[in-house]
Amino acid sequence: MPVTTCIFDAYGTLFDVNAAARIAAAEPGAGALATHWPSVAENWRRKQLEYSWLRAVMGAHCDFWQVTQDGLDWALEAEGLTEPALRERLLQLYWELPAYAEVPKMLDALKARGLNTAILSNGSPEMLAGAVQSAGLGAVLDDVLSVESVGIFKPAKTVYDLVGARFGCAPDEVLFVSSNGWDAAAAAAYGFTTAWVNRNGAPIDRLPATPQRVLPDLTGIAALDVY
Repeated sequence: MPVTTCIFDAYGTLFDVNAAARIAAAEPGAGALATHWPSVAENWRRKQLEYSWLRAVMGAHCDFWQVTQDGLDWALEAEGLTEPALRERLLQLYWELPAYAEVPKMLDALKARGLNTAILSNGSPEMLAGAVQSAGLGAVLDDVLSVESVGIFKPAKTVYDLVGARFGCAPDEVLFVSSNGWDAAAAAAYGFTTAWVNRNGAPIDRLPATPQRVLPDLTGIAALDVY
């Protein structure tokens, strides 16, 4: 069946997760962060994801804001950056992550086609509301779905179930878009048509399923031959 519903991961897909460290590094008084920010950003994101997976396996769920703080603490300690004010500034900026430049136009094009659009994210409802408001995307999203309603992080099947429950659509009516290769693969295994936004040119993950489309950014989403 043709796609009726476009679902997006949030962090790294619609919102630039490296922006918090990059912005803070350019501010007066950034100190060592000015040169260490790429490592901080990379490790922060890596630990954030690792902790979500491990908590899911351990049955020790917490909201994504706690995971985000824990990942940042590890990343800062790894670089020897211990200033409390720096930690607070980075966390503040995470609530205000900018959308990638192509996002508003892409979502406008999908809405012009009459498609449902929504976020499905590990983020807590409060985090996601802050990001959507800061980026000005509320008018082009029909909903923002958080894993907090099921109490486990992606790629648990119950998370992907939220889409059908909300929009009344079959899996093959959904285009799922993520910058995380593992997320796109899990969504493909679930039955969604998937597009992996491979911004860094990484290899495809060796998993039981693979995304049907691989794109360098979100620009071409509205022109895919799936609608």
